[in-house]
Amino acid sequence: MKLKIKRKRENLDDQEVQENVNEKVIKNNYGDGVAWPRGARLGEGSFGSVYLAISNKISCFPLAMAVKSAELSVSESIQEEKEILSNLSGCPNNIIQCFGDEITVADDGSMVYNLLLEYASGGSLADRINKFGPKGLPESEVRCFTRSILEGLNYIHESDYVHRDLKPENILLLHKSGRGITAEFTAKLCDFGLSKRVKKCRKNELEEPYWRGTPMFLSPEAAMDGLQDTRSDIWSLGCIVLEMLTGKPAWNVREGPNYEANILKKLQTRNQLPKIPGYLSQNAKGFLNCCLERNVSHRLSAKTLLTHPFVDGLNNDDEEEEEIEYMHGWSFISKENDYANQIQEQSNQYLQIPSQNWPQCQYLHVI
Repeated sequence: MKLKIKRKRENLDDQEVQENVNEKVIKNNYGDGVAWPRGARLGEGSFGSVYLAISNKISCFPLAMAVKSAELSVSESIQEEKEILSNLSGCPNNIIQCFGDEITVADDGSMVYNLLLEYASGGSLADRINKFGPKGLPESEVRCFTRSILEGLNYIHESDYVHRDLKPENILLLHKSGRGITAEFTAKLCDFGLSKRVKKCRKNELEEPYWRGTPMFLSPEAAMDGLQDTRSDIWSLGCIVLEMLTGKPAWNVREGPNYEANILKKLQTRNQLPKIPGYLSQNAKGFLNCCLERNVSHRLSAKTLLTHPFVDGLNNDDEEEEEIEYMHGWSFISKENDYANQIQEQSNQYLQIPSQNWPQCQYLHVI
């Protein structure tokens, strides 16, 4: 891989950035950074808020960034996320990149912690699913997204981390070049606020409940025994893939005051499994069954699933050399004259030839 040490700004279309700024201009009081003025608020959560930031011309930062902000006194979770992202910086194709952090001063004089992140102009996977509605995403697109998510998970797990809150809202989409028949976007994992080292994801009898995350994407062992390890992320992936393909959540549970309790009840009931429609392709059904396996010891790893025919043949091995730029301790992928080409374009191979060594997964819960 060729490494080039030089400064180059992303070529994100100025009109696109301005449209995003104008779309949701909300006055903020968190202050601007030294090299970036704070723009529109993109979202908010229990941790704080996320803003669009446009770096100035003398900045070494990308033109557009997402800035996750919270008052310094309550920013422990975001600071921990920064440390995790720094440890996972070796997977820029599949994990959202962190460009550092900065302290700003709010209008009231309080200190604000800001985490500078890669901006995803395509929104979240949840937005994409909602756009397509009950018909679901095209399977070709689902396969590409699944491959990207798996590559990110494999890197996270091999780095001894568990995500613990994998869901469509925590998968961001970035535009990429439109050549070939691959998806319009590439998927990247984000929001590592609940992530932990594997050895720290053990049940603590003093905590009730111990599990962390979102019930709809929670694994049975997490709901029943408080166990969340790398295999729990694989169950969550299965729920996400099923929702991408069908446009519907994995569990058919009505909204209401007992919504979460009803999901947990299904997870804690033996032999209860999400229903996989019979109209899906054999490869899709096989992949889902390998992920949505209640027996943890039978559930496959991300590394093994990367060889499944549902996603095999979509790797990046034959892509052109990347130019990786190192700036102030962080790196990002850059291609000339095209912001979308930060991410290597996926191969156009769609061969579904199973490996001879591929373990056979039974189609047990297809309707």
